[in-house]
Amino acid sequence: MVDTTTVLNGQTMAYTLYAIAVLLLMAWFGYRVTRSGKTSIIKPAFFYAFVALLVVVGVSLHLVTHATIPWKPIDLNRSDYKPDKVFEISVSDHQFILPSDTLYINKGDLVAFYVTSEDLTYGFGLFRQDNSMLFQMQVLPGHINDILWKFEKAGVFSIRSTEYSGPKGYNMYKKDIVIVQ
Repeated sequence: MVDTTTVLNGQTMAYTLYAIAVLLLMAWFGYRVTRSGKTSIIKPAFFYAFVALLVVVGVSLHLVTHATIPWKPIDLNRSDYKPDKVFEISVSDHQFILPSDTLYINKGDLVAFYVTSEDLTYGFGLFRQDNSMLFQMQVLPGHINDILWKFEKAGVFSIRSTEYSGPKGYNMYKKDIVIVQ
């Protein structure tokens, strides 16, 4: 599984270049339409060709980058995967209730996190030590909330709630609680 940081950086670069290309084309088109001293107007066919080009490039960019999403195969073929470890976590009264003080994971393990809420909508996110997010999901009361994740790199992670659950939710944070070795 590709690291989410690599995916984010790659997609940021691709979409930034696409946005710059769109802005440059729009500026060129606007310049051509509003040029002083010219009475000819750009033909509608040219405008529609311009829009079609933007659509083709945008859709192509999505088709190329969708394969880089690391969790896509696991989510699409969920029944084909059997987790190496399962952690059942509950959330109640703005507290994460974990199965143990520290969650140990072996590098390369496919892990299932089953998180249940007793009262409110919470978030469940795993964060690296530099505070960047590895993954997150919404935790709704009365629903099955689970995520499968393959840990390709060793590291220490913290758990945080990623949803606003009222003023008591600000301290929903378990520092350095997940260790991948």
